[in-house]
Amino acid sequence: MKKESVSHLPSADSTISFKCYRFPPDVISYAVWLYYRFPLSLRMVEEMLAARGIELTYETLRRWSSHFGLAIAKRIRSTALRRGDKWHLDEWS
Repeated sequence: MKKESVSHLPSADSTISFKCYRFPPDVISYAVWLYYRFPLSLRMVEEMLAARGIELTYETLRRWSSHFGLAIAKRIRSTALRRGDKWHLDEWS
């Protein structure tokens, strides 16, 4: 009998509720991820999204970051490599 592989990681929609927000969950998650993952200011993230055709203010990003930041940070940490994970690199001569 085959065992079905079940992901132990919750999906974004099951842990974070994006109800009553104008922007799609992907845009909100991406903006907050950019802000916390890289050393960017809110205005820099605003400009990066504007270059992709997404118009919003840095104040909106600040609200999203304070509301969704912890949940998205937990999701990032859960998918990151843990200490003690080993990487081996074969050397080619």
